[in-house]
Amino acid sequence: MKTIVIYYSKSGNNKYLAEKIAQKLSCDIELLRPKINAFLFLMLRIGFGNKKLIHRLTEYDRVILCGPVWMGSLIYPLKSFLTKHLLEIKNLIFVTCCSSSFDTKDDKYGYNHVFAIVKEIAGEKCTYCEAFPIQMVVPQEKHNDGEVLMKARLSDDNFNGEIQEYFNKFIEKIG
Repeated sequence: MKTIVIYYSKSGNNKYLAEKIAQKLSCDIELLRPKINAFLFLMLRIGFGNKKLIHRLTEYDRVILCGPVWMGSLIYPLKSFLTKHLLEIKNLIFVTCCSSSFDTKDDKYGYNHVFAIVKEIAGEKCTYCEAFPIQMVVPQEKHNDGEVLMKARLSDDNFNGEIQEYFNKFIEKIG
């Protein structure tokens, strides 16, 4: 199955995750580039579209879209990508590294809210969604420390143990 990973990342966590996925699947990868990449606009859900993709999505059997969840929202670059390119996508998998935990996934700012939006936009094309909570790489006693979670970054030094096992299971699921 010919796959491409398309990603957007502000802090680097989703870039790291996207690169790990692309490496493991030996597939193409491309950065999603907003025309205006201003954090304030993105937080306010204001956007001006994304720059043209380098790859042609119609050449792929599957698109893995990787990007952050901010305050329970599907951020503009990701939403814009989905609405603009939906007809070109045959099969979609959405993946995020976020600060929502497994325990808070259904809360107002949890990632399940975003998964529902992705599924609503993509319909049957969205076959799978997965979250990689950043808590998996911070010490247990810091899991509720918002400042620590916001500063945590995925890296080769901490992508082991629980998150590595979770990642391996994810790769097995999507094959």
